[in-house]
Amino acid sequence: MKRDSRLSNILHALLHMAEHEQRHGQPMTSDMLAACLSTNPVVVRRTMAGLREQGLVVSEKGHGGGWRLARPLDGVTLGQGHGALGGQGQALRRTAHVEAEDLVASLHVEHGHFAAGLQCDEEV
Repeated sequence: MKRDSRLSNILHALLHMAEHEQRHGQPMTSDMLAACLSTNPVVVRRTMAGLREQGLVVSEKGHGGGWRLARPLDGVTLGQGHGALGGQGQALRRTAHVEAEDLVASLHVEHGHFAAGLQCDEEV
């Protein structure tokens, strides 16, 4: 059975966006997010569309544009991330630990919200 990693990708994208915003004060492009998630920019844009519909991210067009968080991460719940998938996909778990070649994140659920630390060896 193929593992559904869409929720994991959504959480990682949100974390990278928050980190990038804090460090650089700029939105992240689909190409930047794709590099951090080891996927294709088209997949990122499809994922971001669901997050935008949930009111979790906003997009900025033109030069210097990209994706930004619509609210602080402490105002985002796992349920909202799951809702961006249309309520389908993997079931929510109390603790998730995900390791990828370019990213290590530990997610701890507290009262439906998430807090995490991340590393991305790609400087974005």
